[in-house]
Amino acid sequence: MSLKIDAHQHFWQYNADEYGWIDDAMMTLRRAFLPGDLEPLLIRQEFDGCIAVQARQTLQETIWLLQLAGEYSFIKGVVGWIDLCSGHIEDQLESLPFRNKLAGLRHVLQDEADDNYMLRKEFMHGIEKLASYNLAYDILIFPGHLPQTIQLVSNFPEQTFVLDHMAKPRIKDKEINPWKKNIEKLAGFQNVYCKISGMVTEADWHNRTAKDFIPYLDTVLNAFGTNRCMIGSDWPVCTVAGTYDDVIGLIKDYILQFSYSEQDMLLGGTAAKAYSLPR
Repeated sequence: MSLKIDAHQHFWQYNADEYGWIDDAMMTLRRAFLPGDLEPLLIRQEFDGCIAVQARQTLQETIWLLQLAGEYSFIKGVVGWIDLCSGHIEDQLESLPFRNKLAGLRHVLQDEADDNYMLRKEFMHGIEKLASYNLAYDILIFPGHLPQTIQLVSNFPEQTFVLDHMAKPRIKDKEINPWKKNIEKLAGFQNVYCKISGMVTEADWHNRTAKDFIPYLDTVLNAFGTNRCMIGSDWPVCTVAGTYDDVIGLIKDYILQFSYSEQDMLLGGTAAKAYSLPR
């Protein structure tokens, strides 16, 4: 049996300057969210641990998350940030504490003004170096970035990629294509994994039902399979649309249709494989 892992969550000490994306509709997120807040939620859902993912694009953020991982054993890995375009990746990585807890890296591609940012020569040069450090790369995008993402991953067959939040399909609008067609193309690359996460914040926060998510869950599970999908809460962001238990319960209920071994992969085995965690 694999460790059960919440493959996507965040910690922060809130301040308005660094978390400007937390708008008035998300006012409940304007406070600190720390390991002590998450641990009882993990225990209640029978998770053994989590993957902490960056929310700020600074090296200090990555250092802080790794320090937390060194202090709290249930943080099984960190997806941090370094400047992939700097040409000094080695120096940045060497400066990190608890580097054995660094599982991957991420850049907030969805917020870049240039939709082709991920295809820049400097960025791809940075991606090229990650495989030698056994680091996954998390892809945070909107559906409109999927064509560029397909082009990016096609250049790096030896690099592990993890698609965050299913590329944020427009669930509220019940829009399925071209997202579905592009997800199926992306899934054709066997080095790409998918996080079943972030769904509730893409749906109607106040008037959603479990049925709203089924076409999107069907799409990613049919495309990637249980061996390349993993469950993530996106806590605390998810709490603007539902409780932690609501969010995890929604996915757990859906995956009851799969075999025990397939559920085991979705609930932790896939995350352990993608992020090279101990099983």
